[in-house]
Amino acid sequence: MSDDSETQTLPTVDVAPASVAVLTSGGDAPGMNAALRAVVRAGINFKARMFAVIDGYQGLVEGKDFIRPMEWNSVGGILQQGGTAIGSARAQAFRTPEGRKQAALNLLERGIDTLVVIGGDGSLTGANVFRSEWSEILQALLQEGRIAEHVLERHAHLKVVGLVGSIDNDMVGTDVTIGADTALHRIVEAVDAIASTAASHHRTFVVEVMGRNCGYLALMSGVATGANWVLIPENPPDVDDWEDAMCQALMAGRGAGRRHSIVIVAEGARDRAGNTITAQHVKEAIESRLGADTRLTILGHVQRGGAPSAFDRYLATIQGYEAARYAVEEPADAPPVLIGLRRNRLTRVPLMECVDRTRSVAGLLDAHRYAEAMELRGGSFTEYWNALHTLLAAKPKEAHTEGRRRRIAILHAGGPAPGMNTAVRAAVRLGIDAGFTMLGVENGFQGLLDGHVRELSWMTVHGWVSRGGAELGVSRKRPEGDELRVLAERIVEHGIDGILMIGGLTGYEIVHKLLMQRQNDARLNVAMVCLPASINNDAPGTEHCVGADTALNSIVSDVDKIKQSAVASHRAFIVEVMGRRCGYLALMSGMATGAERVYLPEEGITLDSLNRDVQRLIEEFGHGKRLGLIIRNEQAETFYTTDFIARLFDKEGGDLFDVRTAILGHVQQGGNPTPYDRNQATRLAGRAIAFFAEHLDETARPVTAVGIEGGRVHFTDMAYFPDLMDMKARRPKKQWWMELQAIMRAISEEPAG
Repeated sequence: MSDDSETQTLPTVDVAPASVAVLTSGGDAPGMNAALRAVVRAGINFKARMFAVIDGYQGLVEGKDFIRPMEWNSVGGILQQGGTAIGSARAQAFRTPEGRKQAALNLLERGIDTLVVIGGDGSLTGANVFRSEWSEILQALLQEGRIAEHVLERHAHLKVVGLVGSIDNDMVGTDVTIGADTALHRIVEAVDAIASTAASHHRTFVVEVMGRNCGYLALMSGVATGANWVLIPENPPDVDDWEDAMCQALMAGRGAGRRHSIVIVAEGARDRAGNTITAQHVKEAIESRLGADTRLTILGHVQRGGAPSAFDRYLATIQGYEAARYAVEEPADAPPVLIGLRRNRLTRVPLMECVDRTRSVAGLLDAHRYAEAMELRGGSFTEYWNALHTLLAAKPKEAHTEGRRRRIAILHAGGPAPGMNTAVRAAVRLGIDAGFTMLGVENGFQGLLDGHVRELSWMTVHGWVSRGGAELGVSRKRPEGDELRVLAERIVEHGIDGILMIGGLTGYEIVHKLLMQRQNDARLNVAMVCLPASINNDAPGTEHCVGADTALNSIVSDVDKIKQSAVASHRAFIVEVMGRRCGYLALMSGMATGAERVYLPEEGITLDSLNRDVQRLIEEFGHGKRLGLIIRNEQAETFYTTDFIARLFDKEGGDLFDVRTAILGHVQQGGNPTPYDRNQATRLAGRAIAFFAEHLDETARPVTAVGIEGGRVHFTDMAYFPDLMDMKARRPKKQWWMELQAIMRAISEEPAG
């Protein structure tokens, strides 16, 4: 910041359609760099001049080189990096009127009157204060002779766009904040590792997680890891002696055969009286009352660190694009907005309304109005909380059903998908708790034909929450002809009242066939629910299939490593991913890894498109590019294979670059499920069990598919299955993610000139 304001040159009028500055502020969150990249590149595509502010609001006050013009390549190579490449700093100077005046002058010198702020509620509040004072600040600068009249007229308003970068996921107005999914990954990975050592020594571990006044990380990690007790700020224990209740529950678990216990404590946890519950106090209570070998782990800032998850990269990218669009296309006096994600769709919400409602939660907690605080967190938060309390119990509640207990059979059909075991565990425990007898069918419908059916108990599924693969086995067997009669006989033989099919398209097709066969065989009149589990994300009636997020993260992790190899040797990589005839994994991994081009089966590949792509690579490598990345779906085109494309590009690239291929293969189906897949599997399984409880007494038992659309769980009548599908391509007619192609192009394709 200059001390000699009188010698400063008066700002002049800029000629660009818009000049936009982006800054990151407050605590860093994984995905901030992806958001920065998207804002800058989308802004350039919208013909704006783009600037980045170094060190947040402190950089605004400092000016000079702290406010830097950004080009397309200025944000290259940062997508996969944690933290924030442009820094964040506490800015006491910006809190003063004089500091904000200097910040305004620094912006005006560059013709900037639009700010995109990536941060938490404090950072967004600071931006709004700056915006509300803008006119007064400019009048003061005019009177002091530090700006000219035409500058005030041209920049009469400060436009503010907010993106929430916070691991806490505590902002009202968006379903999820940038960084929260990655933080959840870190917690779940740590707790999974802790659980193995805890079981080896019959130990209890108390794990403290971040979140301030929000229990999201504690709750969701508790569901995802099968924790045995969870303490959050919004819903304190409902008994005065909560320590005794907790210890009794842990002791009951040991009595049921558990070798270890995990207690997760949110850093803002409290009791009903509002007293803070610390992780240390929890540890001491367990030791003193149970005499158990208890260890304390405070995860701390490891939750903020590391490369962002695939979802956080995607979320930051689409929100960054939308922020740039608002910044450039809306009028100068447009109100300040928060770019959020509600029900899986981008939204623009009044900025301060979101901030004020977020801050009101703290007031509700201080006033012990916990029910209202839970309500502000949303319906799914309460749904997960209720499910958690059933799942963590040492044994089910005593059933009070009259007569024969209804019998629900669980099986898989199709290929394996991470999260299948999680769904089975949740269905078994929630089903037993609801009074059902739960049956496991080994190896899908083939196993049912062979009579491989066994009862699953509460402890049978212990430890399945984090396990990849499918403990019940999978099969692509499609019963045909006389096998349908045998299947009906097995249903009667085992007294099956309902079937929960957890799997992909093969399973959906079989269930639909059984529904149609009812008119010929009344024994098939059993309730059936399809729960979507497929890495291809190609099941109808849902926007997300269990397993797809894990596959996507597996792809992203591998491609990150490939990029490190490629950038060191001037290479272009053609990476082939799974998906069959659905391009979800290809497009989403392309967005999350910064691919220049994605080949999808929905679009196909033409010789003209290949020629354009190779010419673009030649031009870019000729201007200093070091890395090329193209993602190809395995069935994008029959003739233009991955190998063909690689040979073509390698030949045309000459000495500028060489080309390599990477076919990721079945690694995409493996690994432990991500937190998202675990929690979605739990939620869908819970709804499936509730559906059985509601509909088993109906004369014509329903056949349906449970899924998530617009962020909400809903059911689709399987009678409409053929109408929802492109049966030739074997993918749903409606694929919401195809709308993301425009964003993909805007972020990956630098405009000419």
